[in-house]
Amino acid sequence: MEEGTDPPAPARPGAPEADRRLGRKYPVLRHGYVVLVDYMGNDAAIVQAARVSYGAGTKSLRDDRGLIRYLLRHGHTTPFEMVEFKFQVRLPIYVARQMVRHRTASINEYSARYSIVPDEFDLPEAEEVRRQSVRNRQGGAEPLPAVEAEAFRTDLARGCREAYAAYERALAAGVARETARLLLPLAYYTEWYWKINLHNLFHFLALRLDPHAQEEIRRYAVELARAAQAVCPVAYTAFEEFLLDGIRFSRREQMALRGLLDGAGPEEALAAAGLPLRTEDGRPLRSGEGVEFLEKLDRIRRVTADRQSV
Repeated sequence: MEEGTDPPAPARPGAPEADRRLGRKYPVLRHGYVVLVDYMGNDAAIVQAARVSYGAGTKSLRDDRGLIRYLLRHGHTTPFEMVEFKFQVRLPIYVARQMVRHRTASINEYSARYSIVPDEFDLPEAEEVRRQSVRNRQGGAEPLPAVEAEAFRTDLARGCREAYAAYERALAAGVARETARLLLPLAYYTEWYWKINLHNLFHFLALRLDPHAQEEIRRYAVELARAAQAVCPVAYTAFEEFLLDGIRFSRREQMALRGLLDGAGPEEALAAAGLPLRTEDGRPLRSGEGVEFLEKLDRIRRVTADRQSV
């Protein structure tokens, strides 16, 4: 290199599948979408950070895959922070309030103080209107009967239209946008840029792809997961195996497992481990650690059955 000349620009590691997704809108719900705006790093960036090496190709692809799986399996999270994503997400306000709870992303949101909110609100299909869950106090269960579901949809649509009409009247009367927006319900849409690293994205996905998560945010999680898989296919496969589909057992659950291996029945093994399945007056418990332990065993049985059927 000649003195005084600029060094060559370093090659930007990319992922062909992710490059094909850049800038494309992937629809979610009625008016929402997810766009992969940009990303930095890929599977190789994780390996590079773990080895504290600036050279490419120092190990085979097989070794790289093994290292990524080792890192994820043993909770070495920092190398995964070297990969970052920037998304543009349009979503209902009630979904955004769940998403922002994770506090691990940089967010810049559409401001209703400066801009007029478009007249677009989320109206779930009848089969998406669910009954309140008895077990999960913050979630829904099976769909409501058609009559009750349609009544809710009618009330929601009417309420949103009336609220937006009031919003427009307020704006026309000169009410500041920052105040007029108070009239709008949670069903209306907002939009933001959402930047997050791969480690925190995996944590988000582990929670929001779970069957217990609300269906609407799960749909957004699916599109975010597809982007993560496109950028880091090796790391994403390891995430699915060790975090998303993995099962953790507490100390008492391990004691119950030992009881099962020694020939005890489920109720006996759980009682000995301090995880009862019944109340003091003998009624079956609907929730609790003992019930969740049996659900974990059911998951293992399903995995075994699926493998046998292949």
